[in-house]
Amino acid sequence: PLPGFLAGIRAGLDVAPDLQALLATALADPAPARLDEGAIAAGYDAELDSERSLRDDSRRVIATLQLDYAQKYGVASLKIRHHSQLGYVIEAPAVAVEKLRAFPELTLRQGMANGARFACPELAELDRRISEAAERASARERVVFAHLVASALGRADQLAGCAAALAALDVMQSAARLAEPGTWCRPEVVEGADFLVRDGRHPVVEAALSGTAAFVPNDCDLSPDRRLLLLTGPNMAGKSTYLRQNALIVILAQAGLPVPAASARLGVVDRLFSRVGAADDLARGRSTFMVEMTETASILHQAGPRSLVVVDEIGRGTATLDGLAIAWAVLEALHNATRCRTIFATHFHELAQLTAEMPRLRPHTMRVKEWKQDVVFLHEVAEGAGGRSWGVHVARLAGVPAAVVKRAGGLLDALEKRAGRLTEAAALPLFAAAASAAEADPSPDLPPDPLAEALDAVDPDRLTPREALDTLYRLKSLRPVAAGDEPITSD
Repeated sequence: PLPGFLAGIRAGLDVAPDLQALLATALADPAPARLDEGAIAAGYDAELDSERSLRDDSRRVIATLQLDYAQKYGVASLKIRHHSQLGYVIEAPAVAVEKLRAFPELTLRQGMANGARFACPELAELDRRISEAAERASARERVVFAHLVASALGRADQLAGCAAALAALDVMQSAARLAEPGTWCRPEVVEGADFLVRDGRHPVVEAALSGTAAFVPNDCDLSPDRRLLLLTGPNMAGKSTYLRQNALIVILAQAGLPVPAASARLGVVDRLFSRVGAADDLARGRSTFMVEMTETASILHQAGPRSLVVVDEIGRGTATLDGLAIAWAVLEALHNATRCRTIFATHFHELAQLTAEMPRLRPHTMRVKEWKQDVVFLHEVAEGAGGRSWGVHVARLAGVPAAVVKRAGGLLDALEKRAGRLTEAAALPLFAAAASAAEADPSPDLPPDPLAEALDAVDPDRLTPREALDTLYRLKSLRPVAAGDEPITSD
């Protein structure tokens, strides 16, 4: 015997056999896209079949009628023709004209050199019916279809129950198909704030990679003592995929479906918020950054302790320092005020240093490996903070010209070397300690600058014109000599 739930579905699939037989006989298979394209099967309604025959096969109807007239009037050479002004007429040769005039239903309409044309009420009616056949066929098909609809509505409750049973069966067999290979699991959904996924995967990306590459599974632990996961790492390493896969796992689990993971224990999520992707709204006059901030505001106003929030690169649409400040403030609000489970992906690696101020913050990064001056994305999530974003490398992968990529790499190296001397960094509390330490202990490795020392020793107010000229030549000689330059002396 079937389990109770399946037995109920089986009972719901039983629809009245008489209605099923009626629809199977009356409806065309396969069904057309539109009603007037032949929804009613041939042979079900004689009147509809007749109108369709006139509409679709008028030549055959005329040929049959011509044969009937030839036998009825005894004129083998009789023809039925269509005249632009007279409509359908009988054309007979001259030798048969007098014979046909003897029949009262035939009316002589036009004489010809070699014969004559006759009309009759049957031909006139046929002409009218053929010209209107398409319209009448469509109207008759609607009448028949309305009758079938009325018959079905009489069993509306049974059909609704059948539809619900079929939908439930479809969901169950789909879930069974997902679970059948053994790579999906039955999630454990609990009342608490648990969130632990082992070897989670993105089902759509995994299916797209099938046959070409293996999807790299990753864990996700948003337990109460580590509910805020800060995810840093390179472009193209899989941060956005990681965000989406965990959101999808929550949706599937709370729908009662298997999830793509080795195991999953999830506390009930009351609402799921995502700030993923970038797009403007030109019709409403909103820039990409404005859309991003509007969505962020909606999250901060509506999310609660039982919510799940996935955030991807807040602050990327404005200046670096503005973006860092906004991302920092949003991170603090999610940790301190909202207190929800959060995955926060960002390129601001400096935020990983906030673990002392945010005890439930856990920095994670997407692992990469450098190999022979190239970068290999491992697509693995590991605890820790990423050191760089590898944007120049991604630009090369995207096909940016080699000269531009090389120039960008050189500029990046120069900017990274100067980063410690940027005055703006000292204004941020996160970097204040490092800046103060650098000022208190200047690097002893810098050699003295002879040119700067010589300039400090000069007092312009006490120099005579001759001394000023000699001093200028002496300072000129202290500068580094470029290749090809001739040293300048006072001689």
